Amino acid sequence: MEFPQQQKPAADGKITYPLGVKEITDKISNDEVVKRLKLVVKTYMDMDQDSEEEKQQYLALALHLASEFFLRNPNKDVRLLVACCLADIFRIYAPEAPYTSHDKLKEIFLFITRQLKGLEDTKSPQFNRYFYLLENLAWVKSYNICFELEDCNEIFIQLFKTLFSVINNSHNQKVQMHMLDLMSSIIMEGDGVTQELLDTILINLIPAHKNLNKQAYDLAKTLLKRTVQTIETCIASFFNQVLVMGKSSVSDLSEHVFDLIQELFAIDPLLLVSVMPQLEFKLKSNDGEERLAVVKLLAKLFGAKDSELATQNRPLWQCFLGRFNDIHVPVRLECVKFASHCLMNHPDLAKDLTEYLKVRSHDPEEAIRHDVIVTIINAGKKDLNLVNDQLLGFVRERMLDKRWRVRKEAMMGLAQLYKKYCLHHEAGKESAQKISWIKDKLLHIYYQNSIDDKLLVEKIFAQFMVPHSLETEEKMKCLYYLYACLDNNAVKALNEMWKCQNMLRGLVRELLDLHKQPTSEANTSAMFGKLMTIAKNLPDPGKAQDFMKKFNQVLGEDEKLRMQLDQLISPTCSCKQAEQCVREITRKLTYPKQPTNPFLEMVKFLLERIAPVHIDSEAISALVKLLNKSVEGTADDEDEGVTPDAAIRAGLELLKVLSFTHPTAFHSPETYESLLQCLKMEDDKVAEAAIQIFRNTGQKIESELPQIRSTLIPILHQKAKRGTPHQAKQAVHCIHAIFHNKEVQLAQIFEPLSRSLNADVPEQLITPLVSLGHISMLAPDQFASPMKSIVANFIVKDLLMNDRSVGSKNGRLWTADDEVSPEVLAKVQAIKLLVRWLLGMKNNQSKSANSTLRLLSAMLVSEGDLTEQKKICKSDMSRLRLAAGSAILKLAQEPCYHEIITPEQFQLCGLVINDECYQVRQIFAQKLHVALVKLLLPLEYMAVFALCAKDPVKERRAHARQCLLKNISVRREYIKQNPMAHEKLLSLLPEYVVPYMIHLLAHDPDFTKPQDFEQLRDMKECLWFMLEVLMTKNENNSHSFLRKMVENIKQTKDAQAPDDPKANEKLYVVCDVALFVITNKSTSCHLDSPKDPVLPTKFFTPPDKDFNNDKDYISAEARNVLLTGKIQQPPKQTGVLGAVNKPLTFTTTRRPYIKTAISDTGSNASTNSQPISPATPKNREISTGVSEAGARENEENPQIVKAEEGIKEEAPATQAQGSGRKRSAPASDGTENSVASNPSAGSQPLPNKPRRGRPPKNSASTANTEKEGTTPTGVGAGRGRKRAAPSQETTSTTSSETVSGKIPKQQKVDSKRAGQQRVDLQSFFFPEAARVGKRNDKVDTHRWSWYGSEGDTERELESSPEGFFSLSQLAEDQGEIICPQKGCVHPHSKSLTSYGAEQVKLAVKRRPAKKKQ
Repeated sequence: MEFPQQQKPAADGKITYPLGVKEITDKISNDEVVKRLKLVVKTYMDMDQDSEEEKQQYLALALHLASEFFLRNPNKDVRLLVACCLADIFRIYAPEAPYTSHDKLKEIFLFITRQLKGLEDTKSPQFNRYFYLLENLAWVKSYNICFELEDCNEIFIQLFKTLFSVINNSHNQKVQMHMLDLMSSIIMEGDGVTQELLDTILINLIPAHKNLNKQAYDLAKTLLKRTVQTIETCIASFFNQVLVMGKSSVSDLSEHVFDLIQELFAIDPLLLVSVMPQLEFKLKSNDGEERLAVVKLLAKLFGAKDSELATQNRPLWQCFLGRFNDIHVPVRLECVKFASHCLMNHPDLAKDLTEYLKVRSHDPEEAIRHDVIVTIINAGKKDLNLVNDQLLGFVRERMLDKRWRVRKEAMMGLAQLYKKYCLHHEAGKESAQKISWIKDKLLHIYYQNSIDDKLLVEKIFAQFMVPHSLETEEKMKCLYYLYACLDNNAVKALNEMWKCQNMLRGLVRELLDLHKQPTSEANTSAMFGKLMTIAKNLPDPGKAQDFMKKFNQVLGEDEKLRMQLDQLISPTCSCKQAEQCVREITRKLTYPKQPTNPFLEMVKFLLERIAPVHIDSEAISALVKLLNKSVEGTADDEDEGVTPDAAIRAGLELLKVLSFTHPTAFHSPETYESLLQCLKMEDDKVAEAAIQIFRNTGQKIESELPQIRSTLIPILHQKAKRGTPHQAKQAVHCIHAIFHNKEVQLAQIFEPLSRSLNADVPEQLITPLVSLGHISMLAPDQFASPMKSIVANFIVKDLLMNDRSVGSKNGRLWTADDEVSPEVLAKVQAIKLLVRWLLGMKNNQSKSANSTLRLLSAMLVSEGDLTEQKKICKSDMSRLRLAAGSAILKLAQEPCYHEIITPEQFQLCGLVINDECYQVRQIFAQKLHVALVKLLLPLEYMAVFALCAKDPVKERRAHARQCLLKNISVRREYIKQNPMAHEKLLSLLPEYVVPYMIHLLAHDPDFTKPQDFEQLRDMKECLWFMLEVLMTKNENNSHSFLRKMVENIKQTKDAQAPDDPKANEKLYVVCDVALFVITNKSTSCHLDSPKDPVLPTKFFTPPDKDFNNDKDYISAEARNVLLTGKIQQPPKQTGVLGAVNKPLTFTTTRRPYIKTAISDTGSNASTNSQPISPATPKNREISTGVSEAGARENEENPQIVKAEEGIKEEAPATQAQGSGRKRSAPASDGTENSVASNPSAGSQPLPNKPRRGRPPKNSASTANTEKEGTTPTGVGAGRGRKRAAPSQETTSTTSSETVSGKIPKQQKVDSKRAGQQRVDLQSFFFPEAARVGKRNDKVDTHRWSWYGSEGDTERELESSPEGFFSLSQLAEDQGEIICPQKGCVHPHSKSLTSYGAEQVKLAVKRRPAKKKQ
C-alpha cells in the first residue's frame, strides 16, 4: 500500500471539533475529557467514507487524537474512546489513512491492540464499546495497513496473542467470528506467516495450553481450518526444519512437534499434506526414542475413529507396520497397543495387522506377548466380528506360553469371550459357533504340569464355563450340554479335574481323622506326609508347605474350625452349605491389620479346590431330570447343538464320572428309577454306563431300596449272561459290590454259563467267558475248583488248542476290531480268563500258573498260531501274540507269579515290544508303561523299553523314551517321599534296571555274532537309549554307581546258562559296550561308587572270588566303529577296464536311497545322540515324518519312493525273500519297512537274522501291512525287530555325509547347549503345534530377523494337550498323564534349530543346490 501525502488541515491550523464539543486538552479533567470524547466518537460513528467535506473538516482532529496525550493517557475510558475514534478514522479515510509516519502507525495499532484486552470482561459496562472496536477493525480489515510496515510482524503477534488470551466461554459467536475475520485476513492477505506468528497460533494446540483455555484452542482450530490453503506451506516449512533439518532452535514449540502434528491432523489432514513424508523419514531414524515418539504419534493418527490416513497414505502405513519388528522394545510395545484401537476403529485394517501380530505373539519380550493378547481380547469383547479366527488362534497359542502372566491373560481372555458369546449368547449362534473351540482348548490346559495352570482351569470352569453362582437347574443344564459338546480329550481333562479335587478332599479328610486320634510320633509323621501331599496341589509348593503347617496348627487349636472344614468335605455337604463354610473359615483366618495375607490366600486356594460348588444331591437330581427329558424327547437338545442320542450318552457318561467322586449324591429312588430305564435302552454304551453307576453308588440299595433291588437283579443277570462283554464285566462287579448274598447271585450266573460253553459257536462264547473270568477273580474260594476243570477241559483243550475256522488271507497284520473273527475274539477272552482265574487264586499250589505260563510262551514262540496248522490269518495271530504278552505282564504284577516266571519267559514277553505288527508294539508298550508307572510291575520290566531303540518308527521310539522319563521320575519321587522305600531300593531305584537290561540284550535273538560291527552298533543304541535317560543327572554320583554295577556283572556268569561260554561271552560283550558308553558319556564315572551294587541272583551267578574277568571283549576297531559309527569297507578290486569304465557320480545330483549305518531317522541313538562325542548333545534330536509311519508301517510289499524324482520301484523279490528278521528304513512317505532298491557298492549288506523270540521258518516271511489297509502278500520286509536304515528325508539333506557314516557338520552342536535338548512327543504327533515353539537359544529358521524367537518357548512344545493325549491313553482310567520333557528340538527344523546364526548360514550354504529346505 502506498501511503498518500498527509492531508492538510484547515489553513488556520485550528482543530475543528464537532458541534457542541469543546476543545480537548490536558487542562481539563478526565471526566470532562471522556464526556467530550463520547461526542467525538458519536460524530465519527455517524460519518461514512463518502463525506468528503466532513473528512476534510475533522482531519486535524484525527491527527490530534493520535497525539501522545491520548495514546498514553492513563485513563482506560479515555483510551477506549480514542481507540474507537481511531478505528472509525481508519474506516472513514480508507484506503488512505491520515497518518503517514510508519512509527506513528505502529504506535497507533499497538495502542488499539492493547485496548482489545478489554474484551475479556463481558460484564464490564464498557464491553459494548470494546465489541464495537473489534467489529470495526474486523469489518474494515484495518490491520492490513500494517503490511507495508517493516516491523508489522510485531503488531500481528501482539494482536494474535491478545485475542487468544482474551477469548473465553462468556463470549458469544459474534465475538469469535470477528476475531477470526480479523486474524484470517492478516494470514490470507499477507505475504506469508512468520514462524513467530505461527507459534502464537500453534501454542494454543499444545495439550497444556489446550486444557487451560479451551476457547483459545477452538479459536485456533477454526482459524487454521479457514486458512488451510495459505498456512499449510508455513506449517510444512516449520516441520521440515524441525523434523528433517533438526533445527530445534527455530521455535520454542520444537519439542512439541508430535503433539502439534496430532492436533493439526485432527483439525484438518490437509494441513499436513507435506509433513507426512517427513514422518516416514523419522520412522527410520537411528534413535530409538525418536522412533518411539513418531510411532506413538502415528498410532494416534492411524487409530483415530474417522481417520483415513492408512488408505490415503499407503507408503506411510506400510512403513509404520514395519515398526512392529523394531529392535527397540518400547517401539514394538507401542505398536501392539495401537493395534487394539485400530481393530476397533478400523476393522478393514485387521488383515494388514494380522501377520504382524502373529510375529509379535512370538516376541521374546513377555510384555509384548501379553499385550498382543490384551489387544485381541479387548477387540473381541467389543465385537467378536472385529477379530478373525487367525487372531484368536494367536491367543490360543499363548495359552502354552512359558510365562505364567502371558498364559493367564490368554486363558482368562478366552474364558471371558466364551462366557459372553457362548454362555450368554450376546451375539447369536453364529458367533457362539465361531468360538466353540474355546471350551475344549481351555480344558486341554489341565494336562499341563504346572499347578498354577490346573488351578486357573478349575477357576475358569467354576466362574466362566459353568458359573457356580447360577441356580441349580440352570447350572446343571449348562454342565449337561457342555459335557455333550466337549471333545474326547477335554472330557478326559474335566474328569481328571474332578478326580484331583476328590483326591484332595480325601487327603483333607484323612488329615482331620488324624486330628481326632491321640498325639503320637506316628500320628505326627503321618500328618506331615498328608500336609506335604496337600502342598503339592497348591501354588508354589515350597511356600505352601509352610502355610499348610501353619494351617494344620490352627486346626489343632480351633475345634470349631475343624468342624467347619469337616462339614465342607462331608459327602452330604450341599453347594450352598459349602459356600457358607468357605466364608466362615476365611473369616476366622482373616487378620484386619494385614492388608495382604499370603497365608489366607493359600488357604483359599485349598478351599476352592475341595469345596463342592457344583455337585450335590440336588444337582444330581437336576441332571437326571435332564437325562429323562432327553430320553423322552422333550428336551431342547437340538437347540443346544447336540442330537438326543449324543445327549443321552454324554449325560450317562457324566453321571458315571460323578458317581466316582460324589457317590452319596446319587442315593435317591428317583435317580435309580431313571437309571433302570437307561438299562433297558438299546444303546449298549448307555446300559454299560448305567450299570457302572449302580456299581459305584448302590451300596445301600439292598437295605434301603428293596424295590430297586428286586428290579435290578434280573437285569444284571441278563446282562452278565447275554449282554456285551463290557456289560457282562460291569454286571458281575455290580453284583459283587452291592449285594450281601453275592455268592448266591454269582452262582446263579456261573452254573448255567459253565454248562452252556460251546466252542463250535464262538459268537456266543465271548460274553460267558468274560463273566466266568470275572466271577472266578472276584470269588476265587467259591469258584476256583470248578473253574479248574473248565480251564483244563474246555479253555485249553477245546478252545485254544483247536482252530475250527480258516482265517481270511488278507495279508494284513492288523484289522479293525469288528473284522476280527469270533473264534479269535473268543481265544483272546479265554487267555484273559486264565489270567483272571489265576489272579483270583493268588497262589500256585496246583502249579496251574506254571502251565499257563508255558502255554503263553508257546503262543509267543509260535507267533500266535498255537496249533501251527496255518489256519489263522496274520492279523489274528497278531491279536493272540498281543494277548499272550499282555497276559504275562498281568501275571507278573502278582508277586507269587512273578517269582515263577523264568528268564526265558520274561525275554519272550519283552520281545513283544519288537513285534512285527505296529499295533501290537504300540498297545503292548502302553500296557507296560501303565503297570510300571503305578509300580505294579517289577523293575526288570522297565528294561524292555531298551529294545524300543530298534523300533523303525520314530513315534514309537519317542513314546518309549517319554515312558522311561515318566517311570524314572515317578520312582525317584516315590523314594524321596517314602522313607521306608530306602529298604527296597533294589526294586525301586531306576539305576538297578541296568543289570536286567544287559541280561535281556545279551539274550536278544538278533545278537548272534558278538564281534559283528553292525550288531555291536545296534547294541550300543539299545544301551544308550536307556542310559541316556538314567545319566541325565549325576545324582549321588550315580554314574560311578552304574560303572561299578557293570563291572560287577563282568565278574559273574549268566545264571540262565552259567556253563555256556557263548552265552557268557555275549554277556561280557554287552557289558563292555555299556562300559564304553558310560565312560564316554561321563567324566565322573571313574570316581568311587557311593555303595556296592547288588545284582539279581535270578539272572547272574554269585561272584566267584577266584574268577577275575579283566578281558576286553571288544576290539580297538570295534571301539572305533562305536565311536564314529563308521564301518570301514575293504577296497573293491577292479580290473583296468573296470576302473576306466567306472561311472561318474555327482554329489549334487540325485543320490541312491542307501541303507547306511548312521541315521537319526532310523535310530534313536543317532550321530546326534552319541554318548561318546564331546560335541554330542545329551539327548537326541529326532526328525519328523511319523504321521504316516505308523499307517504305512505294516505294508508287506513295500515300495521305494525316490524323494527327488518321485519314482517308485518295487522291492526286488530276491532282496525281500526271507526277510522279516530285520527292520528296514521308513521311506519319505512314512513307510517303515522299505528296503533299498539299489544299494551302492560301498554299502555293507546285512545278514538275514532269525525272527525275534521264535525259530526261523523256511517259508518266506511276510512283513507288516498297513494298520488298516491291504496289500498283496508275498515278499516281506522287517517286522520291527532290527535297527532300521535311514529314511529318505534324511538322505535328502545329508546324503553324502550319511553314506560315508560321517557326522554331518550341520548336526554338530555345542555341548553346553546340547544338554538342554529333549525329545518332545508333541513334535511327532502335532508338528504344526510344535512348529510354533523353539528354545530361547535356538534360531528360528522360519523368521530370520533381529529379534530372535525367545517368545516361542519350550513350553509350547512341552505343553500342547495333543502331545499329551496320545500318551494319556496309557492311563486312561487312572488318569496317568505322560508329560513331554522340556528343552526339546522341533523335528521339522532338523539340526538348524540347534545352531547359532553363523552356523545356520554355513549349513545353508552347504546344502546341495537341488536340496531345498
